[in-house]
Amino acid sequence: MKKLPIGIQTFSEIIKENYLYVDKTKEITELLQGGKYLFLSRPRRFGKSLLISTLSEIFSGNQELFQGLYIYDKIEWQSYPVIVIDFNKISYSDDIRFERSLLSFLEKTAAKYDIELDSPYLKDKFGELIEKISEKTQQKLVILIDEYDKPIVEHIDDIEKATKNREIMRDFFGILKSSDPFLRFVFLTGVSKFSRVSIFSELNNIRDISFSKQFATLLGYTQKELETYFDSYIQHLGTVLEIKKPVLLTKIKTWYNGYSWNAKDTLYNPFSILNLFVEQRFSNYWFATGTPTFLMKLIKKTELDTSEFENKKVSEILFDSYNLENLNIFALLFQTGYLTISEINQKSRTIQYILNYPNFEVKQAFMTFLFNSFTKNDLGEIQPAAEDLRDYLESDNIEGFINIIRALFAKIPYNLHIKKEAYYHSLFYMVAVLMGVEIDLEVLTDKGRIDGVLAFENKIYLIEFKYAEDGTSMDSLTNKAIKQIKNKNYGERFLNDSRQRVYLGVGVLGKDIGYKIEYLGV
Repeated sequence: MKKLPIGIQTFSEIIKENYLYVDKTKEITELLQGGKYLFLSRPRRFGKSLLISTLSEIFSGNQELFQGLYIYDKIEWQSYPVIVIDFNKISYSDDIRFERSLLSFLEKTAAKYDIELDSPYLKDKFGELIEKISEKTQQKLVILIDEYDKPIVEHIDDIEKATKNREIMRDFFGILKSSDPFLRFVFLTGVSKFSRVSIFSELNNIRDISFSKQFATLLGYTQKELETYFDSYIQHLGTVLEIKKPVLLTKIKTWYNGYSWNAKDTLYNPFSILNLFVEQRFSNYWFATGTPTFLMKLIKKTELDTSEFENKKVSEILFDSYNLENLNIFALLFQTGYLTISEINQKSRTIQYILNYPNFEVKQAFMTFLFNSFTKNDLGEIQPAAEDLRDYLESDNIEGFINIIRALFAKIPYNLHIKKEAYYHSLFYMVAVLMGVEIDLEVLTDKGRIDGVLAFENKIYLIEFKYAEDGTSMDSLTNKAIKQIKNKNYGERFLNDSRQRVYLGVGVLGKDIGYKIEYLGV
């Protein structure tokens, strides 16, 4: 069992120190033939930095590092001067520091090549650096840019700072097109895909391969790669958890698989998989590395029904309209990895994409943070409360179930209460997800209603929530919920099921919560 490269993003270290490396060099070989200017967007912790490091070693001509890998004898090895610009290492707390940090980087790079730069201006200095290195080495340059959008997305909740940094970046990248005679290859990665107008207006010859079928599995682990490269780790984890291999593989897939950029190939986030095998337990590894505070604020601000985040149908133009001045919540959720492409419909006049949560890890953790943001319940108390809700339903303790709901809602500060059905619909939807309720996705587009199915060994709950501010009674509200379950035939697919069916109608009247229950069949 090779060592697992947790947190290691340097290709040479992985190879020299005998860490496990999932061979992506077949796709990289194709990438080298894909064009001169390329851009790839992927969520954080998906292997972008390792890809940049790998490309750097390839263009530096370090063939010996690739012995035993696909690319070893597939390309003509040649050494080029390589400039790697890692925006994780650039200061960007404000526009002044950002520009100074970039200028400092250019000066340090020039010093490595024993070159003097004359221009005092950022854009001119970058162009001068490229030209002088090319002239000195008699070679064209390779420029690799990692996390290009970091100075923007880190200030996405401060439009003024983000906009100033964006203007610096637009100016900085603009020199690449006019430097074309001195460039061999340019590759950029980032989380977000900002429109070409806002960032790459001058670099309009770049090819965006984010949705290219050819490169759909360039980053992330496929199911085949998981079972091939991590077989011994899978066997060991099964022994530790006392789970048979087929069951364990299904659980790993449910928790961590599901990312896709072509609705065909599904992928695992490498960070989650590596941590799973190191820690030998299932947990929210990827989500825990970055709390999306700004996302939570934006979702609350838009007052969207959170059930709309599943089976969301969007057009292709959504992915090309990512601007600071007009942030679309679904574009943001997709770019940052909280939603992924589950289906592509090409039969309509314009291509339609269906977005969904990629897996259990993301959905469960996202709902926990959302519920915290909406209600101000402590993060550490939400999951245990959800488990208690399940336990009460399983033991047929409906009063205990309702009391927990009351306690959760009682913690909502007065100023956070929104007197709209969509708000409470969102809250109950989040509660249902946190409990592990199976949601019927066919009706999620109908606002103001949520049908949940929670199946236990001896009973099946069909749950409907209703809200009203005034002008009705609790009995009327809960009766309406029960009636909707019946009228919409939520339990139709369970007609031949031997388990007892339970109709549970829950009503929210102002801040009061009540319920009605009906038992059907045995």
